Amino acid sequence: MTMTRGLGWEDARIPEQARLADGHPGARLDAIWEGEAGVRGWFSTVDHKVIGIRYIVTAFVFLVLGGLEALVMRVQLAGPDRHLLTPEAYNQLFTMHGLTMIFLYASPVLTGFSNYLWPLLLGSRDMAFPRLNAFSYWVYIASGLFLYSGFVVGHGPNDGWFNYVPFAQRAYSPGVNIDIYALGLILLGISTTAGAANFVVTFLRTRAPGMSINRVPIMVWGTLTASVANLLAVPSVSLAFFLLWLDRQFGTHFYDGSGGQPLLWQHLFWLFGHPWVYAIVLPAMGMVSDALPVFCRRPLVGYTAVALGTVGTMALGFGVWVHHMFATGIPNLGLALFSGASLVITIPSAVAVFAWTATLWTGRPVVTTAFLFFASMIILFVIGGVSGVMTASAAVDWQLTDTYFVVAHIHYVLIGINVFPVVGAIYYWFPKMTGRLLDERLGQWNFWVMFVGFNAGFLPMHTLGLLGMPRRIYAYPAGMGWDTQNLIVSLGSGMFAVGVLLLLVNVVVSLRRGRVAGADPWGAPTLEWSTPSPPPVYNFAVIPIVASRHPLWEDALDESDGRSRLTDGLLLDHGRETIGTSPLDGEPDLILELPGDSLAPVTLSGGMALLGIGATYRLWWLAAIGAGTIVVALADWYWPRRSHIGADMAIAHA
Repeated sequence: MTMTRGLGWEDARIPEQARLADGHPGARLDAIWEGEAGVRGWFSTVDHKVIGIRYIVTAFVFLVLGGLEALVMRVQLAGPDRHLLTPEAYNQLFTMHGLTMIFLYASPVLTGFSNYLWPLLLGSRDMAFPRLNAFSYWVYIASGLFLYSGFVVGHGPNDGWFNYVPFAQRAYSPGVNIDIYALGLILLGISTTAGAANFVVTFLRTRAPGMSINRVPIMVWGTLTASVANLLAVPSVSLAFFLLWLDRQFGTHFYDGSGGQPLLWQHLFWLFGHPWVYAIVLPAMGMVSDALPVFCRRPLVGYTAVALGTVGTMALGFGVWVHHMFATGIPNLGLALFSGASLVITIPSAVAVFAWTATLWTGRPVVTTAFLFFASMIILFVIGGVSGVMTASAAVDWQLTDTYFVVAHIHYVLIGINVFPVVGAIYYWFPKMTGRLLDERLGQWNFWVMFVGFNAGFLPMHTLGLLGMPRRIYAYPAGMGWDTQNLIVSLGSGMFAVGVLLLLVNVVVSLRRGRVAGADPWGAPTLEWSTPSPPPVYNFAVIPIVASRHPLWEDALDESDGRSRLTDGLLLDHGRETIGTSPLDGEPDLILELPGDSLAPVTLSGGMALLGIGATYRLWWLAAIGAGTIVVALADWYWPRRSHIGADMAIAHA
């Protein structure tokens, strides 16, 4: 539980009383914030930086798994009449590929970057709820292992990542395949919801003094918008999966034709699914909005328009879900309404493209590997956006639905607007996380192999769709006119995989022999670059006081009369403390006392996993053990503790 104390702001300006004997509060803060050592410490840590890196690494493990699944499918489809896989094996493979990339990679990798960077960007010492942060990671791990456990024993999900009924009903899929998917996604929904709530409260209450909402980085706006959307959308799909599990396990009739409605599944799923698409691209777009201007040596053009466009895109995203259902026979009025909304949503989405282009045009670009990944995303965004606009027309969608054109579109969106910015973010923030720079020469090879391989692998899918090749087929006959393009797609996919391998090689080599980075190797403007690389466990020796949108560029830009105070700020060194500020203007009004390391999050996640396994296989005794573990973990979580040792807040000089 996060505890609070009232704050006498004016009475706290006592610089000399706050100064420690050695003139620097770091040693005392190290002792307060340092976590436990050994195995217990590994499982109990609540440090947002450790959790963020774990999210990123785990998401990339799933990215590699999903990529290997894709490569096996592309070997199968490289030529006609190939039978490397049986139809059932292919069904499981493409289902696991889809859910891995969309659920286990795309959102968690962005959560990882946001976990690591948010307190540093906002001038805080941790997330608002550190234990909830750790819990969201451990539940994510539990859901991923749970989903892959079925795949390993031959009972993996086999109905596509959107799991349409009636095929997902027990009459057509009698094994535990779909049960594993349903309960695994409920677990993942718990993780996502907990993380989203944490991000929202962190934004509202833990920004540095002076950081009003018009001074936060665009990446923060992207993650905040996605988090609010997840709080509204994820319960929809969790409910959908729970109702499906009840249909399968206890014979209820929510989705079957004898009293239920099969289209109810699609409505519930896509009410979540389309906002989710924006939730896994808006934070990545925020990364580009914050990092690309650094290499252009100027601030982002149109900050306010981009922030409003980010919020507007997600708001409209809740009104377009039926464009995934144009071929289901819905009334013409519904077609017209949702087609119009799908076209209108391009307007706020396009704002960022114009802002990035103007920033490039008016800046002085410094071409680095990170810059190439960020800039190339603009091209891929336009291609993916144009194909999306085409399917927003009901008449066009009737021709393109369930063809490879849609497969091409979703890959340009999910890889072009997620993977490319994420890789750029790795090159950009790797020095901050590790203290070392990635190799630029290998990085250039990494970019061009990925960029060429991606476009060779997915651009021809558009024409395959126009030629009538349906999605989700495991083999096709010769003479359809698809042979050559499928071979090119398979070769391009392999080339893209080589590019990902080059990235992993670069990371491993640079961790050992990379050039040492200073605190700010790029000359960037935001608060995270004011800390050492890597940052200390407590982030900031004193809480900074912010006076502008670009604290580290203030002298060069001369945006405001005042100047941010980065080494002369709030000293909070009598426990795990950070500042609490007002939601709009960032006025400090209380001190937040944050909890320390705890085994409760991992224990609670383990109990949920046991409950899910027991419910899947009807091992009710195991489900009871899981429920008991949950009760014990919650009791430990809420057991009253107080670590604050008592002192007034003061101003200090670091």
